[in-house]
Amino acid sequence: MWIACSVTLGAIFLSLAISALMLALQGKPALEGMEVLFKGAFGSRWSMEDCLIKAVPIYMCSLGVAVAFRLQIWNIGAEGQYAMGAVGASWAALAFPDLPAMTLIPLMMAAAFVCGGIWGLIPAFLKIRVRANEIIVTLMFNYIAILFLEYLVYGPWKDPSSFGFPFTREFSPAAVLGRIGNTNLNYGIFLCFFCGLAIWIFFRYTRLGYELVASGENVRAAQYARLPYERLVFLVMAVSGILAGWAGFIEASATIGRLQPSIMAGYGYTAIVVAWLARLNPLNIGLASFLLAGLRVGMENLQLDLQIPAAFGQIMEGLVLLMVLAGDFFIRYQVSLRKTK
Repeated sequence: MWIACSVTLGAIFLSLAISALMLALQGKPALEGMEVLFKGAFGSRWSMEDCLIKAVPIYMCSLGVAVAFRLQIWNIGAEGQYAMGAVGASWAALAFPDLPAMTLIPLMMAAAFVCGGIWGLIPAFLKIRVRANEIIVTLMFNYIAILFLEYLVYGPWKDPSSFGFPFTREFSPAAVLGRIGNTNLNYGIFLCFFCGLAIWIFFRYTRLGYELVASGENVRAAQYARLPYERLVFLVMAVSGILAGWAGFIEASATIGRLQPSIMAGYGYTAIVVAWLARLNPLNIGLASFLLAGLRVGMENLQLDLQIPAAFGQIMEGLVLLMVLAGDFFIRYQVSLRKTK
């Protein structure tokens, strides 16, 4: 465990060092850039709250991705499932604006549940029935979901008083998740705690969770032992889609208060980095989500202060993933030098 922790931390520091070197190659002050990055992410109460707000959808998407990855089902479609969850929640908010919050919020959650779950089940059906590659199918479904969202906000759901801008009407106050006390944090963070605890208990203490992990370790052995592999594929993809869909619900309801294209901030793709960084552990995913959210918040400051391109943040995320995956080599294998005659 300590070796894995040390290798992961070393991989993160190495990716940050490479990022600093890239800043220097652009003629920017590398050390000052890293200082701006960390102060912008963790240097004040406002920045910490912003990190937590961004960490919530990342956490929900990452948790869903980790469930699928445990079965070695490579769900790359959290971005599309997140979009469909936002669409479902927005439909409920726009269709029933006069309902009280006690009814409307659960209805929005149910709509996001259904839309995200179905968007996860379709690739599972195609994998089981026609042996389609889930990586390609889920990736293509991302584009379909995002374009469907854009069609709605540019077309039938567009606010007539938006002066041409693509977004829906603002949600009624009953459709907006409330804030916690005097902070900017919303109650979606409690949904994260509940879902994370439920997934941890599922894997740790239930027979079905044990069968899922065992099937992921060796598919042929699971089929030989008559474990319900096909049903497990449907289960993990449905759960993955539901959790990502709830992330879309939280973002549309609590953060934005309407549906618009900017809701697609790449959280579904960041979730893949987070899931591997946390080694698919539901408890570690919380910390990894907070760190990657901090990277996003810090990059916003870096762009303003040093005029760094927005794509630099995506490069840093990719470096973190590559370094962590490379570090797995030293965890799984022992390197020894041998003399040959």
